[in-house]
Amino acid sequence: MIEGVRIELGQTLRWNFYFGGHLSTVSPVRVVEHTEHGLLLWLATGSPVWRADLPDGAHLRDIPPEDRPVNGYPLRVDRWRQGSALIYQPIGAAHAVWWLFSKKRLSRRPLFQGWYVNLERRVRRGEDIDISDLELDIAVASDRSWRWKDERSFTDKIGHPAYWTAEEAAAIRDEGHRVAQLAETGRFPFDGSWCDFAPPSEWSLPELPAKPTTSLLRTGS
Repeated sequence: MIEGVRIELGQTLRWNFYFGGHLSTVSPVRVVEHTEHGLLLWLATGSPVWRADLPDGAHLRDIPPEDRPVNGYPLRVDRWRQGSALIYQPIGAAHAVWWLFSKKRLSRRPLFQGWYVNLERRVRRGEDIDISDLELDIAVASDRSWRWKDERSFTDKIGHPAYWTAEEAAAIRDEGHRVAQLAETGRFPFDGSWCDFAPPSEWSLPELPAKPTTSLLRTGS
C-alpha cells in the first residue's frame, strides 16, 4: 500500500521528475512489483510523456532557477525516446536504481545494457511519484564497474537555495558510495536479478497522463 492506495501489477502510475523545484518530465510507468522493500516500475520506450518546453538545446539543470519562468515552463506532449528501463525505488532510500535496456530486442526481450543510479528525493502521493533529482548519479556497467556522473554540475550547485547545502551534498555523496559498494560486491540490485526482464505481452504503451495543473514541485505532506 502507498498513501492508502492499493498498487496492482500493471497499474499505471505517474513518474514526475523535478529539477530545482521545476517539472521536467511526467512519464507513465507500470508497476512490476511492490513489496515491503520497495517499488519496481517499468518505463517503456515510446511512452507518451509531458515534457518541459525549454529553449532549443537547453537542459533544465543548466538554467538557474532565478532565470526560469516564475510559474515554471509550459509543458508539451512528447515521447520517451530513450531505451526502456526498470526503476527500483527502495523504501526510505535517497536513490533509485535503473536497469537500462536497448531499444533493440532479441526476440521480444529487451537487451540489458547496464544500471544507472539516480540519487534523488521522492514523495509518493496516491498515483503520483514526485522525484526531486539530486544531480549526482552513478553509471554502472554490466560488469559492475562504476563511475560518477555529473560531478561538476552537482558541486557547482552546492549552497544554492534551490538545491543543497554542503552538509546535504556530503550526505548525497555518501548515499552514492553505499550503492556503489553494492555494485562492487554484486549484491542486489546488482546481482543479475531482473536483467532478463520482458514485460507481459499484453502491456501496450500506456496512455498520456493527465496534464499537470502546475509545473512547480509541491511542498508539504
